Amino acid sequence: MITVETLAVRFGGFLAVKGVSFTVGKGESFGIVGESGSGKSTVLRVLAGLIRDWQGRILLDGAELGPQRARPFFRRLQMVFQDPYGSLHPRQTIDRQLAEPLIVHDIGGLDARIPRALDEVALPPSLRFRYPHQLSGGQRQRVAIARALIAGPDALLLDEPTSALDVSVQAEILNLLADLQAARGLTYILVSHNLAVVAHLCPMIGVMQAGELVETLSVGDLRERRMVHPHTASLRELAVELEPH
Repeated sequence: MITVETLAVRFGGFLAVKGVSFTVGKGESFGIVGESGSGKSTVLRVLAGLIRDWQGRILLDGAELGPQRARPFFRRLQMVFQDPYGSLHPRQTIDRQLAEPLIVHDIGGLDARIPRALDEVALPPSLRFRYPHQLSGGQRQRVAIARALIAGPDALLLDEPTSALDVSVQAEILNLLADLQAARGLTYILVSHNLAVVAHLCPMIGVMQAGELVETLSVGDLRERRMVHPHTASLRELAVELEPH
């Protein structure tokens, strides 16, 4: 579904992403883990069409993508951001924010689709006409996920989707994403600094350091410490959640 070949991104004189390559099959999940500043979120923003100055090659379902993206692209691939409070408009109701993608992509049936979208992310219909500040952090992220899904995309880009949430809520959101993927056959790319979060959802993980993808390995290899790069090993040592119980 998604192919990235030798992606490079430069901000002025700084090379933020250095020749990153990976592929993600249809209906599969790929995780990218790394420290702050490693370039992982920059990769997502290029894929989402938010950064237009890059070199390399990107394909979505076999079709090559350029820096400029046409409207149909944004229906097929959507992004869920780290901070749901920042990504939702504070002065618009949940109803309005879920309606907007349907209006942009000229999709009818708003009155049927919006309650169905709320139900799909386990939110009660009573939240439909509330504002973001009236919801909890977990509820806001569920709204952000519903908004990303309401136009029927093939793939989601997940940029630290649980890091702004309480630990008790993080697993709920990850389980919701897993259920939605199984139900819809979605393709995910999940970016996080937390190995355990990525391992919860992604069978394959790419490790980034200083703009480079230094290693790609399976969760099984990670758990059994079958890694090659020392940076992967250092991240693994910090991930106590990956220890067998």
